[in-house]
Amino acid sequence: MKYAIIGCGRISPNHVVASQKTGLDLVALCDLDLKNTEDKIKKFDLDANYVKQYTDYKKMLEEMKPELVAIATESGKHAQIALDCIEAGCNVIIEKPIALSLKDADAIIEAGHKKGVKVCACHQNRFNKSIQMIREALEKGRFGRLLYGTAHIRWARDHEYYDRASWRGTWEQDGGALMNQCIHDIDLLRWMMGDEVVRVVGMTDRLKHDYIQAEDLGIALVQFANGSYGIIEGTTNVYPKNLEETLYIFGDKGTVKAGGDAVNLLEEWNFSDYVDDPVQVKKECSELPPNVYGFGHSKLYRDVIDAIENDREPYVNGEAGRRALEMVLAIYKSAATGEPVEFPMKDCSTMDFVGRFDK
Repeated sequence: MKYAIIGCGRISPNHVVASQKTGLDLVALCDLDLKNTEDKIKKFDLDANYVKQYTDYKKMLEEMKPELVAIATESGKHAQIALDCIEAGCNVIIEKPIALSLKDADAIIEAGHKKGVKVCACHQNRFNKSIQMIREALEKGRFGRLLYGTAHIRWARDHEYYDRASWRGTWEQDGGALMNQCIHDIDLLRWMMGDEVVRVVGMTDRLKHDYIQAEDLGIALVQFANGSYGIIEGTTNVYPKNLEETLYIFGDKGTVKAGGDAVNLLEEWNFSDYVDDPVQVKKECSELPPNVYGFGHSKLYRDVIDAIENDREPYVNGEAGRRALEMVLAIYKSAATGEPVEFPMKDCSTMDFVGRFDK
């Protein structure tokens, strides 16, 4: 399957590795700066005569005609690039967030269905061993009645991080801590708690990073349609380095905790049915990845390839990406208006909050 990557920055190595592990035919790399594509050619010992390098993704689509494209540019460019890829007949894997507005997310989903191609939102942490084990227990009803769940993302991002890419922390191309760093755990919380949301109450602030436009702290309460509740806490202000990304799920018959740097460790596993050994489960379902991106990309890629070959929806489809985006935008809107936000949301965009923290 002919495959290409658009956007060869910080996250792109995970996509190259995933393509290699799943047997894709990497035919092209595209980035506005050819230094980035050249770096990936060298880093992964790719054949520069075979893997073509582009600065214009439309030209790449026309000349190389890939069947699958990974979009790993700055977030604000995801939507237009995805729509152009879909129009060219390409299946797409879109790095999180799928877009920065609900209107754009809806357009991507609609275009994918109309063209008959697969749209995958790259929420790879759904494939973590810890998360898959929790999901299996949930689908088997082992939690009993779901009571509440919490997502805590306590990370650190310094001035150097933002200096490396001018789009980071901007409303037009990124958003803040919730949209960039925290959306994976927010996705997991909504997914585990039944997906359907009644309302969200949120607060956001920019406490430390006065050189970015968006928030570095977000806190929210969530009411889910199944009668359960959620708590979200996300920040990039932790000193001196990333502390944890943690997901708790509490039911009347079960309690679990996925922790570590990126929900990669299964730290609590307690169920009233006693059908498995908690010590053994925690040991078998914990991973130690080299960075917060984890091992999920390759598993996500295998699923997308299978979805294309067997004409089914990807495990993490465009609708899933939209739901994660909707959660973050709801927190932004609630924080800005001081009012609860009811679901489903109509169109909302990060651009609605330009100037939010200007003094």
